[in-house]
Amino acid sequence: MDEALAAEFQLAGQDIPWLLKSWADSQPDKTFLIWEPRDDGARQWTYAEFWNDVRCIAAGLAARGVAPGERILIHADNCPEMVLAWYACAVVGAVGVTTNTRSVQAELEFFIKKTGCVGAITQPSFASMVAAAGPDLQWIVVTAGEADAAAPGGDDRFAPFDTLVGVAEDAPSRTPDPMAPVGILFTSGTTSQPKAVVHTHANALWAARVGPTNISMGHDDTYLVFLPFFHVNAQSWSIWTTLGVGGTIVLQPKFSSSRFWEVVTKHHVTHLSLIPFVYSAIAGQPIPEHSVKVGVFGLIVPELEAWLGFRVVPAYGMTETVIHATNDNPGRMVPKGSMGKPTPGYELVIVDRETGELCTDGRPGELWVRGTRGIQLFLEYFDNPEAMAKSFTPDGWFKTGDVVRLAEGGNLFYCDRDADVLKVGGENVSAREVEDACRQVPGIADVAVVAQSHEMLNEVPVAFVIKGPAAEADDDAFGASIIAACATVLADFKVPRAVYVVDEFPRATLDKVAKNKLRELADEAIA
Repeated sequence: MDEALAAEFQLAGQDIPWLLKSWADSQPDKTFLIWEPRDDGARQWTYAEFWNDVRCIAAGLAARGVAPGERILIHADNCPEMVLAWYACAVVGAVGVTTNTRSVQAELEFFIKKTGCVGAITQPSFASMVAAAGPDLQWIVVTAGEADAAAPGGDDRFAPFDTLVGVAEDAPSRTPDPMAPVGILFTSGTTSQPKAVVHTHANALWAARVGPTNISMGHDDTYLVFLPFFHVNAQSWSIWTTLGVGGTIVLQPKFSSSRFWEVVTKHHVTHLSLIPFVYSAIAGQPIPEHSVKVGVFGLIVPELEAWLGFRVVPAYGMTETVIHATNDNPGRMVPKGSMGKPTPGYELVIVDRETGELCTDGRPGELWVRGTRGIQLFLEYFDNPEAMAKSFTPDGWFKTGDVVRLAEGGNLFYCDRDADVLKVGGENVSAREVEDACRQVPGIADVAVVAQSHEMLNEVPVAFVIKGPAAEADDDAFGASIIAACATVLADFKVPRAVYVVDEFPRATLDKVAKNKLRELADEAIA
């Protein structure tokens, strides 16, 4: 029997519209989504209201000619329209392509062209850039203006968001196809260009099944979402998990340190995602009596639990694993600093990159993950067979690029990430991509981008450069020109914070650049 078909059979007759309708039918008056903006405009949707509004937008998409399988760009900061539009695409059978709003035009051009988007949904502050980046987009729907952004003009493709709203009964109806693509997220890896990660309806249903168990979330719980919807943490770890138990989502435009505890107590939040930026930002604030039960983080940190007054659940995952591929267990038999043990449904091994042997003796090695593509793992990198061949073994193991070790009791400990991947305030940054951007400046003989420690963002990119004959004589001016050049083609969080001119790079075995030594030099420069 074909194993993939057997796995797909477990989700027969189910997809995201089926899940939404099931909750709308069984608990129509239960609050699903609470919009908590910075100022006026707070709104709430019950499950029935959300399902109705999603179908209204789906009818509007169908009226514009959007067909199953077509890609729609959704380029916006967190807002209700963004979430509603994404789920409306799922009803139509289209694919919502959510992209980072800190991207510059050159990056957005790549996202649109790579996925072949036929239309776009965005906000006034991004509309002009979306139009310039996507000359072949058939239409661009723009939400109502933010306080600091005027409605765009000058392009006959622009239309107000309310023109996308039809009648719920006119929404198209499809036979559920769990393996059909439903979303694309772009993720930076060790290659020079971001990869388009395709998620299926089955991926969402899988996350809805196992996510709640991983983080002990129940029907009456509420998840606070302030991380961007264009990341897997918000889409899957938070919202798909909540949909799995019929819980409630509180959505904010962005993280607000000044309003953090206010929002938590106001809406009786029980679950949230933690990144270093969050707890650094609220350090020093008095901690009120609160309802939070669980903060999802990368490892067990008893000090965080004692300080914040709630359980910190270790969870490892990435866009490609859809949901947490590791977690702890109800007995909390997970030692300090551990990222937990494999989540049921995933197979994990640690492999020596040089020999291909399993690292069963505590030696660090690369983490490989196996599951069914399109269910436990993402379906594919869109239109990128080279990346697929590089990332998967012939027998289905996905190479994460993360270095971990196996400890006593089967506990996993995170050692290091791939030397070419940085984590900047929760954003993945490809060092290779930044290096390629630096190389557009004349006079660079060689460049290496590494992470420098940062108090708020955990780490930021910095560039070490060896000058060539055409370089500016003044090191500071040369560095400034490199930073300026990067700012024209890279999102702001990818731009090097500093440029260090050196005569040579430290080298490791096989003459590879010893980036660990460069990271030490970068941290010494700010000590």
